[in-house]
Amino acid sequence: MSINRVNISGNLTRDPELRVTGSGTQILSFGVAVNDRRRNPQTNEWEDVPNFVDCVVFGARAEPLSRFLSKGSKVALEGKLRYSSWETKDGQRRSKLEVVVDEVEFLSSRNQQGAPQAGGPYAAPSYAAPAAAAPMPQQAYAAPVQAPPSADVYDEDIPF
Repeated sequence: MSINRVNISGNLTRDPELRVTGSGTQILSFGVAVNDRRRNPQTNEWEDVPNFVDCVVFGARAEPLSRFLSKGSKVALEGKLRYSSWETKDGQRRSKLEVVVDEVEFLSSRNQQGAPQAGGPYAAPSYAAPAAAAPMPQQAYAAPVQAPPSADVYDEDIPF
């Protein structure tokens, strides 16, 4: 038995590219930069080393997501790894490992990449794979932003 699940968060490295196949399937491709911390052997200091991850979204969610994502957007993604290999026209073998995205959570607002939304990360809209084959209604794509609780809640008001 094996498990193929990936959870990453990072910033988009380029604007998403939306394509449509001959059969009408929408495909959204984008890249995400994810930092790794490593100790530099010469200076003995910790450094952030970027990893660049190719990501792809298929189906009805691709077009709505393309309107909300842009270069620099901070996102959290969940999906699975997929390996692809092919031969170029000049006979060279190529391959890549990419994330087929099932769920996207926006960690920055559309107008201010890198800045948290007014409602915090818990108010950010999330896009999950549809449970059924039926298309989702348009209003399901935009989650309302919730206001934080009022400031007049005191510790003694909490029942635990």
